[in-house]
Amino acid sequence: MKLTFAAPGLPETGVVAVFVLEDRELSASARLLNDRLRGALVRAIEAGRFKGKRDQILSLPAPAEGPYDRVVLAGLGKPGELDALRLQAVGGQIYAALASEGVKAAAVAVDAVDGAELAPAEMAAEMAFGAKLRAYRFDKYLTKEKDEDKPSLELLAVHCDNQGRAKKLFAPKEAVAAGVHFTRDLVSEPANVIYPESLAAEAEGLRDLGVEVEVLGEREMKKLGMGALLGVGQGSERESQLVVMQWWGAGKPEAEDKGKKAKRARLVKPEAPAPLAFIGKGVTFDTGGISIKPSAGMEDMKWDMAGSAAVIGLMKAVAGRKAKANVVGVVGLVENMPSGTAQRPGDIVTSMSGQTIEVLNTDAEGRLVLADAMWYTKDRFKPKLMVDLATLTGAIIIALGNEMAGLFSNDDDLAAKLTAAGAKVGEPLWRMPLGEEYDKLIKSEAADMKNIGNRGAGSITAAQFLQRFTDGVPWAHLDIAGVAWAKKDTGTVPKGGTGFGVRLLDRFIADNYERE
Repeated sequence: MKLTFAAPGLPETGVVAVFVLEDRELSASARLLNDRLRGALVRAIEAGRFKGKRDQILSLPAPAEGPYDRVVLAGLGKPGELDALRLQAVGGQIYAALASEGVKAAAVAVDAVDGAELAPAEMAAEMAFGAKLRAYRFDKYLTKEKDEDKPSLELLAVHCDNQGRAKKLFAPKEAVAAGVHFTRDLVSEPANVIYPESLAAEAEGLRDLGVEVEVLGEREMKKLGMGALLGVGQGSERESQLVVMQWWGAGKPEAEDKGKKAKRARLVKPEAPAPLAFIGKGVTFDTGGISIKPSAGMEDMKWDMAGSAAVIGLMKAVAGRKAKANVVGVVGLVENMPSGTAQRPGDIVTSMSGQTIEVLNTDAEGRLVLADAMWYTKDRFKPKLMVDLATLTGAIIIALGNEMAGLFSNDDDLAAKLTAAGAKVGEPLWRMPLGEEYDKLIKSEAADMKNIGNRGAGSITAAQFLQRFTDGVPWAHLDIAGVAWAKKDTGTVPKGGTGFGVRLLDRFIADNYERE
């Protein structure tokens, strides 16, 4: 769907959306439209339960005898509620109402609202962003779908004062939406299409935006001592990969060659800020390995790589909007399969850090992948902070459901900034505890640690495991198992892969670490 911005006012014909505040108060454009239609809007409102409350939509086909094919009334709720998130949701709801009705082109008339915190140009940009986020559908494999079942909307024109400013405000948001859509695509693809090598190839496409991309194969990872990551993928015919993505928007540090061992090291100059590092779990399909999962629902494990997809989508977003920040993304990509070569329960592996791990459950594999990816990132880039994203535990769904992601951190300031960013974009986080007593639960008698604890506190012991690979760097772990996939449509997120994490981390970067 194409989005444009136009001068304020109503089109003379076609399909148009206008707004109604709570208690049936019409916006300026809605009042004008009501006059043109000889009171048809007010009569339609009074004849039903539509009162202009938030999330209410009233669609009127060919109202009265006027020149309009359809009018959509969107409820804004109370003026004091009109923040960015509310306006994005309204944009998404308007798109959904129009796309399902066979409409190909429509206009939205945005007016100033007394008591609202945003001016019309800002309101228009947020509504357009919401519509863009909602205008996503993964349908590439549907070959016999009827035309009437396909979304129809191809053009949405947003009319407002100062449309030039609205267009300028929307440009970076459109880049973020592209990152979200890319993440949703990757998460939605089946595992016969997205596997470690093909996902790495998708990341390599970011070079077109100026992102530096490297791909390490098993040979390179073996030389680096990544026994934890490689152990997970050893049962698969697919070769494991480590993808390293770099965006130097705040000044690129110089590399200093100190021989073969330090050939890849980057020494950060004082004037070049240390990069922010984001690490993603990329298990492109998770059978559980030898500790195999039940067959029911196993098809969902195609999106066990949602953490890596979010990191790749984030890199697309920051590069697309030319963020003035130094950002590194590292994703460990493996396929966890049972075979004659698969890792066995009871195996002991040596991680890149030198710490040994007793693998008691091969279905607790994501933490093994992250352990080496995090240590590599810490060792090579000396980042200012590290944030990892992973569909790590089912236990976090028991704790938080599908409403929030779990946040674990060794740094209060980092945790607070992430929580604030999540609240602003509608991707909420809930901080969970860490502590010495939980750490004792992963003590092993045969190795430095084991990869699972007892039955209780499963998400916490997983985070305690990861913390052992931070080496004191400020770090946060986002367990997104409950929020990576949606079972129903919401305002800006259609059913399916959500792209959770892209908007959150982009906002986190923009609010706290970008240079003017």
